[in-house]
Amino acid sequence: MTLALVLAAALFALSGIHLYWGLGGRWPGHDEASMVEHVVGRTRGMRAPGLPASAGVALALAAGGVLVLASLTPTPWDGWLKAARWGLLAVFAGRGLATYVPPVFRYAEGTPFATLNRRAYGPLCLAIALGILILQL
Repeated sequence: MTLALVLAAALFALSGIHLYWGLGGRWPGHDEASMVEHVVGRTRGMRAPGLPASAGVALALAAGGVLVLASLTPTPWDGWLKAARWGLLAVFAGRGLATYVPPVFRYAEGTPFATLNRRAYGPLCLAIALGILILQL
């Protein structure tokens, strides 16, 4: 139960951060250009993702949090929910593993994103995937 609550809290927090960015938030940067360098990894001519894209990601992350919380209580849809959680696990495992496949994020070499991706974003995705795997077993 604790694992599900921690995972759901992480997914809801990530959802909130994406919504914050969509509404114009600039952390971990201090302006739009530095935010893009930290979060997207591109610098030239790249703008921060707008509200529709950021809200879409925020909604998907929040839905993931709900899926994780649904593991706490039996429902008539447990089979479908478990299948959806396997899909969620695959998304986070794929994103986490992509961090360590050199060509995938080559475009970001030399940006703060590259370092943050290796040290935080990728490991966080892998930790979330592992947590979901443990819930599923």
